[in-house]
Amino acid sequence: MDTEHDWISTPLTAELLRGALDVEHTEHGLLPHRLPARARAQNTDGQLAMAESQPSGVRLAFRTRATAIELDALPTKRAYVGVPPRPHGVYDLIVDGRRAGQGSVTEGNVITYDMTDGTTEHRPGRPGTLRFTGLSAADKDIEIWLPHNETTELIALRTDAPVQPVREPGRRVWLHHGSSISHGSDAASPTGIWPALAASLGGVELINLGLAGSALLDPFTARALRDTPADLISVKIGINLVNLDLMRLRAFGPAVHGFLDTVREGHPTTPLLVVSPILCPIHEDTPGPCAPDLDGLGEGRLRFVAMGDPAESAGGKLTLNVVREELSRIVEQRAADDPNLHHLDGRDLYGEADAAELPLPDDLHPDAETHRRIGERFARLAFTADGPFAQTANVTGGTSRRP
Repeated sequence: MDTEHDWISTPLTAELLRGALDVEHTEHGLLPHRLPARARAQNTDGQLAMAESQPSGVRLAFRTRATAIELDALPTKRAYVGVPPRPHGVYDLIVDGRRAGQGSVTEGNVITYDMTDGTTEHRPGRPGTLRFTGLSAADKDIEIWLPHNETTELIALRTDAPVQPVREPGRRVWLHHGSSISHGSDAASPTGIWPALAASLGGVELINLGLAGSALLDPFTARALRDTPADLISVKIGINLVNLDLMRLRAFGPAVHGFLDTVREGHPTTPLLVVSPILCPIHEDTPGPCAPDLDGLGEGRLRFVAMGDPAESAGGKLTLNVVREELSRIVEQRAADDPNLHHLDGRDLYGEADAAELPLPDDLHPDAETHRRIGERFARLAFTADGPFAQTANVTGGTSRRP
């Protein structure tokens, strides 16, 4: 702890968090969750458990005159055998809406994955301290965006001036669900993930249910969307279903209908945007499953390859082109009775020309610059005057109450 300041400790509570649907009190402190306890109780998949506990889009928000802030946290980091170490998770400091600093907690737990045999090793670590100093003594709104890619237990918050919960911003709440690309994949920082960029440009409050490897039309995720207050909702469907080879075309259509039916139970007239996958060349016409390129791992590079046979799509295996065609059909059919349901082809966010200019580094996930491009395009297509999320859109089924 920095001893140069007269510190005031503020209890960490759900009242100081935005973007989390639930909090868990652990032996160390407060653990934000992006799925409610009921959904977590119905899940048996370790990948989803890891993804929903990583606080993508979750931020501490408070008002203070403090010139110095300290946050004690215990992150859980990921490492991969044979791959260069991943960068430490980044915390973004936002002061009155502008980024004013960044930092990392270098200590923490580490889970090491061996992708050649599927084993994991857990090494426990100790908490660390994030520190921001030299801030203005004026009254100001503070947000600390937590690392989108590290499970983060919050232990203590200290400031050199009192803290108050931030005023309600009065902005519309945008609830988004998607895959690792929406979760943040290889974005540089939590405010650099494409949903956070789009939310900033669109002037809305983000609740991000982008769940790496886990946008799988799970009923408990649909119920979480149904039960979360929101003014705008989007669901980005497809890539995980393909790269996990989870279902066939016969099951896909009814599963999409069921997922949307559940969301509509809680949000009957809220603008709802269905987004199909962005371009991913390895899966455009080749089914899954997707697997790490073991030859690349031997050279210290992480890349992915599609293991299916294009001919198998004739028997109902899903490819991205099949998914896009089916999603377009389903939305067109439902929109006849649901005028607030909309469709966006993901290739309008990242298509062939973009792939030529900014190829996916591991053939599956976008990098930081591509996240920016996707976020800017989504904001232009969704939030501007002609978009489904325009200010004039019908939001009678929504509410600006935040979790």
